[in-house]
Amino acid sequence: MRLGVVGMLPADFREITDQHLAQIAALKLTAGAFHAPGAMLAGVTAAEAHAVRDRFAGAGMDLAQFGIGFGECLFDPAQDVRDALLATIGGGLRVAADLAAGCCLIRTGSLSDRGSYSPDPRNHSPESHQLLVDSLRRVADAAEAAGVTVVVETHLLTIMNSPEKNAAVLGEVGSSHLQVVMDCVNHFQTLYQVYDSPARIDQIFDSMGPISCVGHLKDAKVRDGFVIHIDEEVPGEGDLDLGHLLRRWHQLHPEGYMLLEHLPNEKYPLAASNAHRIADEAGVEIH
Repeated sequence: MRLGVVGMLPADFREITDQHLAQIAALKLTAGAFHAPGAMLAGVTAAEAHAVRDRFAGAGMDLAQFGIGFGECLFDPAQDVRDALLATIGGGLRVAADLAAGCCLIRTGSLSDRGSYSPDPRNHSPESHQLLVDSLRRVADAAEAAGVTVVVETHLLTIMNSPEKNAAVLGEVGSSHLQVVMDCVNHFQTLYQVYDSPARIDQIFDSMGPISCVGHLKDAKVRDGFVIHIDEEVPGEGDLDLGHLLRRWHQLHPEGYMLLEHLPNEKYPLAASNAHRIADEAGVEIH
């Protein structure tokens, strides 16, 4: 398998330098990844994206994932909102193709006014489900035309709230250009799953493994408090059996990337060191 990072790069990807990429390579990581606000992407020229693409290639570094940031919802009841969002995603797919990114990440959004990963009962209505599937079909068509693979970031608080739901939704869309992110931490729903993490990891991989092309490597830690608090943690500093996770990933995707993410820059050296140690102990080659 391969190991990279989402982070350690400037907010505007056009400002990435050789030094930024060298700092990533120093952690024995072979890929970078980044997100950009959807609203800015119309102003990104092909020449600017190609310059970033060529900088990565010159450094011997892969651009494993490019994410489009937006706050709207793919299943918003308003047609004009969905149309505008799909136009933004279409522009992002153009940039992803110009960057030669390994995949282009999007989110589903939420009908909550508190944010894309906030729960709302309306997210789980039959009407929302159908609108989501219709929007994702349009995304998949645009991705195929652009020659890009789109991955959906899913979470237990979103409309795609379980590994089984992920597989069902992608089955309805029916496109090889649409997959999901293998982000196991996003799908631990309760304490017993954390404390018996290999069994839950197997359940997640059984449903999501065949429909994922990139993964996010995080750990989870159970915290004190009422009722249940399961927080993200630096890989190797939490409660999950990440060795089992890496073995499952390597078996399915020996050339696929797991990406460190959601950490301040000063914690990535520990995260990378732990990930290499855990992989070595699990008999998984990172190359």
